[in-house]
Amino acid sequence: MALTKQVSDSFELGPIRPPSEAYSLLIRVTRNCPWNRCKFCHTYKGEKFQLRSVEEIKQDILAAKTIQDGIKEASWKSGYGASVQEVARMILANPPNQAYYNVALWLYTGGESAFLQDANSLIMRTNELVEVIKFLKQTLPSINRVTSYARSKTAAKKNLEELKELHKAGLSRLHIGLESGYDPLLQYMDKGVTAAEHIEGGKKVVVSGISLCEYVVLGLGGKKMWREHAIQTARVLNEINPDFIRVRTLTIHDGMPLYNELKNGNFMQSTDEEILTEEKLFIEHLECQANYVSDHITNLLQEIEGKLPQDKPKMLASIERFQSLPPQERINFIVGRRVGMYVNLDDLADLRKHQAVEQIIHRLSQGSNQI
Repeated sequence: MALTKQVSDSFELGPIRPPSEAYSLLIRVTRNCPWNRCKFCHTYKGEKFQLRSVEEIKQDILAAKTIQDGIKEASWKSGYGASVQEVARMILANPPNQAYYNVALWLYTGGESAFLQDANSLIMRTNELVEVIKFLKQTLPSINRVTSYARSKTAAKKNLEELKELHKAGLSRLHIGLESGYDPLLQYMDKGVTAAEHIEGGKKVVVSGISLCEYVVLGLGGKKMWREHAIQTARVLNEINPDFIRVRTLTIHDGMPLYNELKNGNFMQSTDEEILTEEKLFIEHLECQANYVSDHITNLLQEIEGKLPQDKPKMLASIERFQSLPPQERINFIVGRRVGMYVNLDDLADLRKHQAVEQIIHRLSQGSNQI
């Protein structure tokens, strides 16, 4: 396909990427979400889904290369030679635009990974996505890892040979929002997929050779469906056996359809302690061989991580350690986590932090909003 537009020194960026892709080069291959109905998500609400043309995507890849080449040239002229870290660091301190920031951060951290945005890149025609991935790796040969978001239903609709072709072209990993494996909850949240489709799509990805990361939303079942959510989500993941399970705790914001459900009483949100009880039940029912990752700030206990099944006792012990604390200490930790003072349970032993959190709790009890 001929490239007809002049190459720019900027390129389009989508709104989100997984935390694990923080240092990846971001290439937007679609705009927004083709489903965009989930009650618990507000990221793309009000935005129209669009497929970008292969030519348009290639222009962005070339723009990324232009920025990369400029940084490398500046490094040589500044006397740093092939080591671009110092020049990249200076750009990160004062980037001319977000595209420059993304490329500088990508180079600063090694320049080996790329993430294809937005919510479901797999919806592209397979031959076009293959063309994009090949062009990306040819244009920026330091890239040895290409990842993207996808929907289970879209993966289920692709035949296995298509997924294998994408893997051969260089697609390393797919991040899929499983959220839950409980059909009544999936239906209530308007997820647009069934547990059976989650299993079909996930298993196809695994068999194709593409690494699979499945995301679970802790607390999604609220007070009514938490038990079924935990048990059935574990059942579905046991069937899929993904490489990674990443958990996020439900947070509800204005702009989400679920916010209205919460306000009118149709949805009852679980407390932090109730969600830990749910997570404990979830982990107890997991029998797959995945890496369990709790790398999101919304999670109360980020130390609940490990390789299943061998690390399950250690993971459950972290939950039991919290649950065995006196009530006031549990409150102290929850508040300390939510205001950003604590990272893990060991921080409770830091007297200075502990006292600062107690002062916050006191002000909260007095009705102060100066927190």
